[in-house]
Amino acid sequence: MQSFKALSALVVLGMVCAQSATAQAPFGAQGAEAEPNRMQPWLVPSPDPATSAHAVLFRPPGDGPFRLAVIAHASTQNVLRRAQMPQPEYRALAAWLVARGFAVLVPERPGHGATGGKYLEDQGGCDEADYSHSGRATADEIAAALNYLRGQSFIRRDGAIVLGHSAGAWGALALARENPQGLAAIVAFAAGRGGHANDFPNQVCALHTLIASAAEFGEGARVPVTWLVAANDSYFPPDLSRRLADAFRSGGDKVEFYLLPASGGEGHWLAETESGVKIAGPELERALKLASPRRDRKP
Repeated sequence: MQSFKALSALVVLGMVCAQSATAQAPFGAQGAEAEPNRMQPWLVPSPDPATSAHAVLFRPPGDGPFRLAVIAHASTQNVLRRAQMPQPEYRALAAWLVARGFAVLVPERPGHGATGGKYLEDQGGCDEADYSHSGRATADEIAAALNYLRGQSFIRRDGAIVLGHSAGAWGALALARENPQGLAAIVAFAAGRGGHANDFPNQVCALHTLIASAAEFGEGARVPVTWLVAANDSYFPPDLSRRLADAFRSGGDKVEFYLLPASGGEGHWLAETESGVKIAGPELERALKLASPRRDRKP
């Protein structure tokens, strides 16, 4: 127990140090471009003025302006796992988008990895989870990065899309309720929070609260949403995911729900693998058609 406490203290200290370092650095590119796809480290704003979010940017050849895609990563309530999380990249998904003309930003939200700082999207304990708060906080983090990149000269102001994974998808659904200017579509991979309750597959914390929050996010949402889940997802299984999508849809929004074939040993990680992106390819193509700038919906 003593060694665990010592490790926890070191983790917290490391997170504080990371926060202090990033808070002093200017936003924007932090190094040279590299392969693949002009991969480049960036710092972007977060809702916490003291914490700059580490990010990776991918771009097609040329000067643009390019349409923007923001990928919102998964999360965990475990503080040690969050602190040890490597910079999310989603290289296969990013490459798929770059090939279709998008600049792709993958920001690391506060409370994770090198970004450090306060975990703004904490949902609380399992039985009393506050999924509405966690979703809105994640939406604010996504919006901060999205709005900053939309101000860059090589990015178009219209036709942006957000692709979220798990907790990142949950935040994307919360963002849909805000109908932000310039956001043309959302793709939600295995959206939800509280999966693997107490580390048991196919168990979700405070299920009815999760469904109620999905309905809340759907109220007034007009951004087209493509909801994807693999047949072997044990965090948010297909039947549950469909219930969540139906609850979100009750607000009058446009949601296309797709059950995808099994992906690897655990379908929850479909968005992170090359084979998973290939499986999702046809549905992603449909989502891009919905995201055509001429269909961009105004708030």
